[in-house]
Amino acid sequence: MVTVSDDEAGQRIDNFLLKHLKGVPKSRIYRILRKGEVRVNKKRVKPEYKLAAEDVVRVPPIRVSESTSLPSNKLNQVTQLEQHIVYEDDCLLVINKPSGMAVHGGSGLSFGVIEALRSLRQDCRYLELVHRIDRDTSGLLVVAKKRSALREMHRQLREKVVQKDYLTLVHGQWPKSIKTVDAPLRKNALASGERIVIVDYQEGKPSLTRFRIERRYADMTLMKASPVTGRTHQIRVHCLEQGHSIAGDDKYTDKALLAETQAKGLSRLFLHAWQIRFVHPASQKEMHLTAPLEASLQQFCEQLTPL
Repeated sequence: MVTVSDDEAGQRIDNFLLKHLKGVPKSRIYRILRKGEVRVNKKRVKPEYKLAAEDVVRVPPIRVSESTSLPSNKLNQVTQLEQHIVYEDDCLLVINKPSGMAVHGGSGLSFGVIEALRSLRQDCRYLELVHRIDRDTSGLLVVAKKRSALREMHRQLREKVVQKDYLTLVHGQWPKSIKTVDAPLRKNALASGERIVIVDYQEGKPSLTRFRIERRYADMTLMKASPVTGRTHQIRVHCLEQGHSIAGDDKYTDKALLAETQAKGLSRLFLHAWQIRFVHPASQKEMHLTAPLEASLQQFCEQLTPL
């Protein structure tokens, strides 16, 4: 018997059960609802029933495959994340995610940032990603510590209240005239099985990025990129579409250019979630957080010839 807290109120019973019965397939959850094995205040309910605070939910016993345990909080990769936390309170945690670390486990990865944070904050009953950034991208990632905070942050993302700014170094001289790229994007699987994103004006999803030149170098340009929409690989593909792929991008950059930057010491994608602005879900205070470029990216820029 589970009593619904104030923070859990308002969500559908099917979503509530997915959280409480981790590892149970959706089809099984809908089956136990349909058969009346789940009761709310001793009554049968439909999957779309919205829970109220103090509702008492009977969750039937279900055998599940053994869930993957959290990574040890003594692992170097986990303990080091503590130093990457740039902001934390009762509602939110904001971390400067290292490049090369996925936001969550799966696809052959034993764990990602969210599992590592759950291991570090085992006293937190709730920790969920507000948004995602690519594995190879570093920078600011927001995590909700309350369901109400997640709901409010998702509303702000939908209504474009949240503003995210990235720093990226692209090949070539970015034209002053290109301040926005509005090119629809579609996910595509290659014959090899590799998944990439392409521009597709017929079937792609609307995608918009604003760009501003930060600094020019002899054969590269440091850019501020502000995505208005949040598509997978959006900044990477929008830069490529303009003929200025991102330095260190092993998915979308010409192999010769990639080898050139690697020879100069760039061993990762030069894309960093630099700044984020939003309204705090509890205090309503305007938040503006910044994560400076990591030392390896700054050092790479220092060896380039400025114009």
